[in-house]
Amino acid sequence: MTYRRFKHARFSARFPEGYRYSRSHYWMAEVEGSPGLWRAGFTKFATRMLGELVEAEWKRAGGDGVAAGDTIGWVEGFKAASDVFCVLDGVFVRGNPILDEDACIVRSSPYETGWLYEVRGTPETESVDIDGYIALLEATIAKMQASGAYD
Repeated sequence: MTYRRFKHARFSARFPEGYRYSRSHYWMAEVEGSPGLWRAGFTKFATRMLGELVEAEWKRAGGDGVAAGDTIGWVEGFKAASDVFCVLDGVFVRGNPILDEDACIVRSSPYETGWLYEVRGTPETESVDIDGYIALLEATIAKMQASGAYD
């Protein structure tokens, strides 16, 4: 996997090239060897905002239809609790079973073992490539700095 380094102010991270990204700071990657099966997870930016996760729960079961924008679960962290939104259209396959034992893996390995859920389908039409996501991050962080929300 090839990564692109991003640095802005005090935030620095690496983002996988070849992934799709949502404007709501999720990534999507097709599972190698399983055409049409996608994994989704939080980007490193999202994990920084949420902090360490302690729990995740899914409102959908395997086989349920899902659409981009649907609330499909929630996560709770030390800093915040958040709904988890679907960023794909298709059929929910499962949540990541590792999260039941170690939800902190989402922050330490967001692009590999710390994925959130799998969907058989297609990414949301508004998803962007790595260049689009980096442009979004630049704008998001600049806006947060201007408002004093990013210290």
